[in-house]
Amino acid sequence: MAACVVVTGCTRADENTDAQAEDQGPAEEVRLGYFPNVTHAPAIIGLEQGYFADELGDTELTTQTFNSGTEEVNALLGGSLDIGYIGSGPAINAFTKSEGQIQLVSGAVSGGAQLVVDPEITDTDQLKGKTIATPSLGNTQDVALKKWLDSENLTGDVEVANLDNPQTFDAFRSGEVDGGWLPEPWSSRLVEEAGAKVLIDEKDLWPRGEFPTTVMVVRSEFLQQHPDTVRALVKGSLQATTWAGEHTEQAQDVVDKGIQKVTGSDLPGPVMDRAFANLDLSPDPVSSSFPQLAQDSVTAGVVEEKADLKGFVDLRLLNELRDAEGQPAIETAGLQAEQ
Repeated sequence: MAACVVVTGCTRADENTDAQAEDQGPAEEVRLGYFPNVTHAPAIIGLEQGYFADELGDTELTTQTFNSGTEEVNALLGGSLDIGYIGSGPAINAFTKSEGQIQLVSGAVSGGAQLVVDPEITDTDQLKGKTIATPSLGNTQDVALKKWLDSENLTGDVEVANLDNPQTFDAFRSGEVDGGWLPEPWSSRLVEEAGAKVLIDEKDLWPRGEFPTTVMVVRSEFLQQHPDTVRALVKGSLQATTWAGEHTEQAQDVVDKGIQKVTGSDLPGPVMDRAFANLDLSPDPVSSSFPQLAQDSVTAGVVEEKADLKGFVDLRLLNELRDAEGQPAIETAGLQAEQ
């Protein structure tokens, strides 16, 4: 009797799993998350220019903005968000915590992170005893800073403060922190508006200067049930990226207005110019960098074991769209999810 119950239970579970994995056509609603930040420019442009809405057709698009990757990961894992633009570190965290139920479906932005400090700090050794800020514990920049401190034998000699970016700006101006490892536009704001100088540009630490800052991730269940809806958002993001590359000044204005709608404040021209110059809007998530990023999280003390990222990347929809445009496929570096 017990054996029959177990077998029957397994069969029903399999049937439910199969049903959940079936393509159910376009979704009635899709919930998209992003940051009101320059490093999420494709998301902002896609919304402001109507690329997402045009591709989604009758599917209702609702959006939610976040100030930290931790918050967005919780929304994805809690099922209140379907797809989101997010940093590379939190993306790995989401994949690991969900036991593989969050997939990366496209890149968005690479570059655009720097260690900016008090101009009196001109050498790495001068960081000893100083306080450096990062946006949040375990986020992309926090991991990058702690990994770099380890490589310079400075772990324990530098205090790391986790502050929201606006708090870091104010704390730097008041002398409470001595600098920050920050994404754009905050590194540019400290340089242009608070007199900071660049000590380390993160792109100098990566092969060819390429590292993923922002990627698109989706709940696997939603991808399986509504691939056409995910394809529409990926296509809208591609269109936003292409348009931004052809209309740089207009793109900056669109992103600035999109940020202002959410935050109530805009960015001075010099800050936006510098920030955009440091970013590369691209659908390539630089998949080959993710094993190193996973190791960096261990080095930084964020996690105890390196994440196994097999199946983390699913670029099938992205590469189908690129193939239709006569563009080469983007490499997955052996991380592609099984089909």
